[in-house]
Amino acid sequence: MPRRPRDLEVPKTPVEYFGAELRACREGANLGRPQLAAKLGYTPQWVGQIERGESAPSEDFAKDCDTLFETKGVFVRIWEWIQRLGHLQILPPGFPEFIRREAEASVIHSFEAMAVTGLFQTPEYAYEQLKTSRTPEEAEKLVETRLSRQAILSGEDPCHVVVVFDEYAVRRPVGGPEVMRGQVQHLIDLADPLNVTMQIVPSAKGSYPGVMGAFTILRFDEEPDAAYVEGHVGGQLIERRSTVRAYALRFDLIRGAALSTDESLKLLEAILESL
Repeated sequence: MPRRPRDLEVPKTPVEYFGAELRACREGANLGRPQLAAKLGYTPQWVGQIERGESAPSEDFAKDCDTLFETKGVFVRIWEWIQRLGHLQILPPGFPEFIRREAEASVIHSFEAMAVTGLFQTPEYAYEQLKTSRTPEEAEKLVETRLSRQAILSGEDPCHVVVVFDEYAVRRPVGGPEVMRGQVQHLIDLADPLNVTMQIVPSAKGSYPGVMGAFTILRFDEEPDAAYVEGHVGGQLIERRSTVRAYALRFDLIRGAALSTDESLKLLEAILESL
């Protein structure tokens, strides 16, 4: 592939990199923008926006560039980088690393005070929770990520998940009654598998260690455990052993304040009937 012209700034994003390489190939082939646009079947204005990094290319555009310049899939690979990076950029800070580690965990201990944990959410509930302050496209991508994480709950060697909810997290209305009925029924269904342990701290309990907020502990077979703590604008993956132990102790105390699994299931059934 021709070398990028020296008068261009170093690309800061994959979109800018795509544009820089497109311009390099076009100039290397002695083509003006109108000529290139005519060969590819696009407008010169569109080609200019791509070259300047102002617009992201489509997959078809990337394929057309590879075909015209005989670049053996280079433009398609850059387009794939754009898709992956765009997917990561809409995730909260610290969350991509948590997702990677979560998929490797053998046991997960999770406490949720405000909402149903992502591993147990239905698509409808997840979308209603994630759509605030986001475009529909961003919300859909986040829902896709959230649902893909749930694969660890099934398969030949599923992860064992112990989750404790504050009762408010289960009752808090997200979406309409139909969304909530579907979500609570899903929790009831999830309470059956042997690899899921679910408990609820009743609202009548009053003050208990869980009022300090949600967190998750990841346990591994051959690596030190880690804890993930959620914040307002992101999260933090913690590996310091003393801190992880402190969260493990807090989780045990929270479980001590919760109803038994059978009592928690009965509460879920009562909540479902009330919806």
